[in-house]
Amino acid sequence: MLIDQDHITELIPQRAPFVMIDTLEYHADGKTGTRFRIRPDNIFLREGRLETAALIENLAQTAAASAGYEAVVSGEKVKIGFIGAISKLQVQGDAICDDVLETEITQLQQVLNATMVQGTVRCDGKTLLSGELKIFLQPHT
Repeated sequence: MLIDQDHITELIPQRAPFVMIDTLEYHADGKTGTRFRIRPDNIFLREGRLETAALIENLAQTAAASAGYEAVVSGEKVKIGFIGAISKLQVQGDAICDDVLETEITQLQQVLNATMVQGTVRCDGKTLLSGELKIFLQPHT
């Protein structure tokens, strides 16, 4: 593990109750992995199931943690990211309270302030969601 739950918000702009990753597990060779345990007080739980929007947010925050980690390692300030586009989205399952999500993104392309990533959210080895995100980074003003 690279970054634990006590320090994950140093890499991402989100704050409770919208933080959807707990730890940064790895960041190497264009791939980044995070873990997240779904707690009973999660704002995206509906009738015991996690909404699909939360899986997308988990994927986006994994991409944010990747960019944030790179910034911190480079001695730069962490930038704010915005989802510009979602494509090739496939929802193949859902998660429930106490499930642990394991999410991996792969950076496909970066041009100026835009980054394209492909990502997958899994639980117990089963793919729940996959797709591509185009993310735009903006420095803090």
